[in-house]
Amino acid sequence: MLLIAIIGATLAAGIGSVWLAAMLLLLGMDGRWRIGPQHLLSLAAGALLSTAFMAVLPEAFEDHAAQPLFATLLLGLVLFFILEKAELWHHGHEHGAHGDAPHEEGEHDHGHDHVHSTHGRGGWTLIAGDSLHCFGDGVMIASTFVADWRLGLVAALSVLAHEVPHHVGDLVVLRQGKRRAALLKVSLAGAATALGGVAGYYIVGRWEAALPYFLVVAASSFIYVALADLIPQLQRRMSAAQAVVQILWLLGGMGAVMLVRSLAHHAH
Repeated sequence: MLLIAIIGATLAAGIGSVWLAAMLLLLGMDGRWRIGPQHLLSLAAGALLSTAFMAVLPEAFEDHAAQPLFATLLLGLVLFFILEKAELWHHGHEHGAHGDAPHEEGEHDHGHDHVHSTHGRGGWTLIAGDSLHCFGDGVMIASTFVADWRLGLVAALSVLAHEVPHHVGDLVVLRQGKRRAALLKVSLAGAATALGGVAGYYIVGRWEAALPYFLVVAASSFIYVALADLIPQLQRRMSAAQAVVQILWLLGGMGAVMLVRSLAHHAH
């Protein structure tokens, strides 16, 4: 039963986020809704931070020594920093191979919601990278489900919120007049989330004593993505009204996580 719940939640977070991104992109192009990329980034950042600090970390620290878990949290943040450095280095070499100059330090522009970071990459190279990323998301979601299915629901919601703006950028890059093909490619990457969920279920099942550490690593991923990737994209010169709207979307992401967590606890 737990494995079925993990598969369902990871499919919703993986493929569901792709189709939601496509819907928002279509509505945005038609001008029906005024939901911009900055709104989605704010929502995702709020959801990830709320999940990490209000749900995952409290569960991990319950009845467990704090110092080794704090050390794991620190090492997790450093690990994700190194992984992102390696990814940027790899992309810089790919740009060089195509005759493009790599970005200099401080020149990497996140302003178009991952669109610039994917220019110059082949379509299937982009899908391979996204699939690996989604697989990791699935492992993290499975870890939280093993701890508590309600925590798993919250984590799946946060992953979905984070992946929507990311997939919007992927669809813009891949589309190039072939909307259906782009949607299929990105959906294949999203499906890797379910594979990660199944793998995570069996991995955590074998080392259940290490579950608090799996949870802390998952929390460090959420925190790193929110603080190092999403929030820097929001720090731009803007009017006071735009800043207020941005903060409201951030709080909305936090509120959505707390609402889902509260409803799940009542349902239990």
